[in-house]
Amino acid sequence: MKVVIAEKPDQGATLAKPFPHRKKQGYIEIHPNEIFPTGAYVTWAVGHLFGLQSPEKYDSKWKKWTLEDLPIIPGRFQYELSRAKAKQFGVIKQLLHNKDVNEIIHAGDAGREGELIIRNIISMARVQKPMKRLWISSLTEKAIINGFRGLKEEHELRNLYYEAYSRACADWLVGMNASRVYSILLKQQGMADVFSAGRVQTPTLALIVKRDEEIERFNSEPFWEVKADFQFGEHIYEGTWQREGESRIQSEELARKISLFCKDKPAVITEVKTERKEFSPPMLFNLSTLQATINKMFKFSPKKTLDILQKLYQKGIVSYPRSDSQYVTKGEAETFPEILNKLKQFEPYQQWIPAPQMSLINNKRFVNDAKVSDHYAIIPTEQVTDPSSLSQDEKKIYDIIIKRFIAAHHDKAVINYTSIITVVDGRAEFVSKGKQILQEGWRKIIIENDKEKEPLLPPVNEEDQGIVKKVNMKEGKTQPPKRYTEGQLITLMKTAGKYIENDELERVLKKTEGLGTEATRAGIITMLKDRQYITIQKNIVYPTDKAKVLIRAIGENVLASAEMTAKWEQRLQQIGVGKASAPEFMEQVKKLSHSLVQNALKEAKAWNFEGLDTESIQRKNGKYGKRGSKASLGACLKCGGKVIDKGKFYGCSNYQKTKCSFTISKTILSKKITGAVIKKVLKEGKSDRIDGFKKGDKQFSAYLGWDHQQKKIQFLFDIK
Repeated sequence: MKVVIAEKPDQGATLAKPFPHRKKQGYIEIHPNEIFPTGAYVTWAVGHLFGLQSPEKYDSKWKKWTLEDLPIIPGRFQYELSRAKAKQFGVIKQLLHNKDVNEIIHAGDAGREGELIIRNIISMARVQKPMKRLWISSLTEKAIINGFRGLKEEHELRNLYYEAYSRACADWLVGMNASRVYSILLKQQGMADVFSAGRVQTPTLALIVKRDEEIERFNSEPFWEVKADFQFGEHIYEGTWQREGESRIQSEELARKISLFCKDKPAVITEVKTERKEFSPPMLFNLSTLQATINKMFKFSPKKTLDILQKLYQKGIVSYPRSDSQYVTKGEAETFPEILNKLKQFEPYQQWIPAPQMSLINNKRFVNDAKVSDHYAIIPTEQVTDPSSLSQDEKKIYDIIIKRFIAAHHDKAVINYTSIITVVDGRAEFVSKGKQILQEGWRKIIIENDKEKEPLLPPVNEEDQGIVKKVNMKEGKTQPPKRYTEGQLITLMKTAGKYIENDELERVLKKTEGLGTEATRAGIITMLKDRQYITIQKNIVYPTDKAKVLIRAIGENVLASAEMTAKWEQRLQQIGVGKASAPEFMEQVKKLSHSLVQNALKEAKAWNFEGLDTESIQRKNGKYGKRGSKASLGACLKCGGKVIDKGKFYGCSNYQKTKCSFTISKTILSKKITGAVIKKVLKEGKSDRIDGFKKGDKQFSAYLGWDHQQKKIQFLFDIK
């Protein structure tokens, strides 16, 4: 008999479904059949049953956090069983040791983490029996049966295990030593909290903090634009003044002079230029591009998208969710006509099927065996399901995957982009831009770029004569860089800090390795939230003062380097394909652990946290994560009590006793209000000038001040 070990209970049930079977406690017994002539047992892990041991398990002295004992480097890494999962491990171990069992089938998720989880279980069960690997990219009945018929040999995936094991040990070493050294040193400076640091999470956090610093340093400057309406016969269109391609005017006086000069003047068209552009259908989804797309459309967090995608995969209706590829193999492409025909029975897909191309077999933009390593792109499987039968969230993601799949079978979009140069009275030059869609193609199904809102320009010709019908000035302000959304953060991690607006990443990513993997990026963002390094407000990512303290302390250290971490990912991937040595890599990580500790000790004396609210960074206590005591930011301006950080706002600690209603939001008109600002208001009655308040499309600067008569915080402005 054979034992099949899946990664999760529902995955185990799905693998057993095509065969006659009976459910037992912790496993499923498959009766004899064509695939398993003597029957089989299907059992499962519950995610990771084992984790790397904590430091004190190696040496009791490591239980206490001291600088003298750093760096912590175990002689040999050991795993320990999670108590909560001990019962299931007992079931698996008993099955593995059953004398009737002569072969093990490793059926964990077809990826590096799945490889690690199941091999650890087999190793810790102390059993040595022949093993084969089930490696499939979808959980349809057909894929499962074909997968069991074509099992891989154990040695084919062994390097992937070495990669996952090396990644786990490297993360343990860097995380354990960096977290301890920075937590201890920052505690010496009054911040009694745990500062978690890590190989992937810290450079990701550094990118977020860097963007915040860019915004804080940004000085908004006013500018003006002059716009004119031109009349040429019966046609009217708008143009924007420009000089050498620049339309922004730094002086209001100059903008006014240009406006007055152009009023009612004659105009002539000096150039009409039309450029025809063709846009191929967007590539198929991998996990990162799908997470970014869903976040942009529905504001789902990357983790929520992955969790829903996993459910769709377990239902057998989409392919493997953690794929990093945007291509499929020729073998998979052969099933596409069948999938399209099945989709045709459901709205709204029937209007787009049959598609112009019912087969992509020879289209290298989508079908390329050489560019599919472990898994192909995320696509609907031939087990097509009516989207209306799914939950609302599942339907949204399934629908987007289907539309991207159908769009790949449609023609290019063809668009004419037109620009007109109009010169007023021989001197002032205006530019007008517009577009005309000649062939909608795949855009009928999905519109990729919602910024393309240029008007359709009239049919005018060079040397046509007209007049300025109307002219006006428009005032604006230079805008700071935008904060990242969660979806953009996924793309940012994938490109190691080189953010790209759309998901056509193949050219950029050919030589770029990112932060983390497709499977881990959503978890890293969730970790940063859980550890109070970032907050998410209306899908926008904000770093906390705790994050700023850590990144300022780390400075230019390699721990915060996205580029260095990306190179590590590259080396780990080389281990996974047998092109690099795991022991050599671990020796480098040990050296890095030494240097991280030494650098922190050397640089701590020069740390400067001016402008950050360090007093409120204290360790959380209690079952629900409430602080044992909160540092006061100052005296309440209403009742004299203590004003403290209450999570999403600052408020009076006397609320429970006296119902004192003094509160200040942490975000006012899109501007984050720091503890340092609150301290200044409480102490002096007025903050420093704050730039970047946003009301509608306009930004303004103001002070926050206390109104003694109305007993509330209000905006104060410079007197002009």
